[in-house]
Amino acid sequence: MSWSHPGVIALISGFLAQAAKVVVELLFRRSWKPHLMFANGGMPSSHASTVTALTLAIGAREGLDSSLFSIVLIFSLFVVFEATGLRQEIGKQAQILNELMDNALHGQRIERERLRELVGHTWAEVIVGIVFGAAVYLWLG
Repeated sequence: MSWSHPGVIALISGFLAQAAKVVVELLFRRSWKPHLMFANGGMPSSHASTVTALTLAIGAREGLDSSLFSIVLIFSLFVVFEATGLRQEIGKQAQILNELMDNALHGQRIERERLRELVGHTWAEVIVGIVFGAAVYLWLG
């Protein structure tokens, strides 16, 4: 298997996008958070980056009129819309629930696990992820 294999390109794209989240946090918020390498959500979208690189690599290898390209394209669109739709709403609900619990427990020392609020993506994060995935494909493909 070579570096130009669609699966390898997609995995590298996703890995680099996850690493970019740590760099973006450091550059724009001056905060070192290496755990973002393993987190959902954030800039750029590794979901969008991974499926974009995969779609472009399959399209180049199999042809834009192939059944496999059609399947990968539909799958990729589903992943992108799911990341910005349902998962984004789940994050908003988690934020509201965390605020409600914080207010209800005002000053009390009760240990509880906070819900993860960063689970989805904004459209800006997805667009940057798509550009990121295309760049990785152009670099490795």
